[in-house]
Amino acid sequence: MTQSAGTTAIGEHARVKSISRVLSDTLNRIKTQNAANIILPILGLILFLLLWSVLASKVDTSLGKFPGPAQVWEQSVVLFEEHQAQQEKAQAFYERQETRNAERVAKDPDYVPKIRNFTGAPTFFDQIWTSLYTVSIGFLIASVIAVPIGILCGLSRSAYAAINPLVQLFKPVSPLAWLPLVTMVVSAVYVSDDPMFAKSFVISAFTVSLCCLWPTLLNTAVGVSSIDNDLINVSKVLRLSTLKHITKIVLPSSIPMIFTGLRLSLGIGWMVLIAAEMLAQNPGLGKFVWDEFQNGSSESLARIMVAVLTIGIIGFFLDRLMLVIQKTVSWDKSVSLR
Repeated sequence: MTQSAGTTAIGEHARVKSISRVLSDTLNRIKTQNAANIILPILGLILFLLLWSVLASKVDTSLGKFPGPAQVWEQSVVLFEEHQAQQEKAQAFYERQETRNAERVAKDPDYVPKIRNFTGAPTFFDQIWTSLYTVSIGFLIASVIAVPIGILCGLSRSAYAAINPLVQLFKPVSPLAWLPLVTMVVSAVYVSDDPMFAKSFVISAFTVSLCCLWPTLLNTAVGVSSIDNDLINVSKVLRLSTLKHITKIVLPSSIPMIFTGLRLSLGIGWMVLIAAEMLAQNPGLGKFVWDEFQNGSSESLARIMVAVLTIGIIGFFLDRLMLVIQKTVSWDKSVSLR
């Protein structure tokens, strides 16, 4: 009996030791993987900066040497200082205006003060905000149109057969082709003495919408059409109405594919917007790049590189934002943020 108890104790001790070893190995692997996830991107970034610095000095352009990381960083600081200086000018302008209006009202109580907007040139950061606002509106318009049509196509083979040729026809069309058409249509239709939005904004937003409709529409249709048949049968058994079937069965099941389309659409919309702003000279980052190119000063290339890196960083964070939203609203919490 004592020997049996001793054997059992030895076996338990061995199992505990084995479990501890497995846990230790797992923790070590996690630590190694986390370290690699941090170190490897940093090494890649350092290697990129080194190559950029070495190769940039060997490239001569009509405006001088191609800017390296140091010159680009210097111009990014200059752009920030220019923004601060412009903000101070705007604040001083409004303070002077407020003082003048107060003096006029003190002399003439019936005087109605006039509020004039500051008309200084937009800074680099103002252009960033303009581009973000424009792409957000264009993307929202495209999503509101594409998701319902995609659901309809996924639920109805007839609707898909009718709409698919149009999708395949317009999906490959470049924004360069849409831009002049949108410009002419908006100029003819959007006529007002006191418009709510600037015409340039409307043109850019609708160009973005036309180009980022298709990925969301197609991915939504695929997601809806590939819903598990068991879920569809449950809906039939419960005799859910069409609206409840869509909200309780269709949308939750197809959210991963819908967000795949939304991410693709947002990325396309961001690229299209920069090109549209550049070509149509609409306010935004695209116009900033074109203006610097036309300026032709010795700092222009470095300032353009600041804009290029900013465009890339913003595009990256927009994609991360869509992933975070997907993880928040989706039942599938295993979506990766990589």
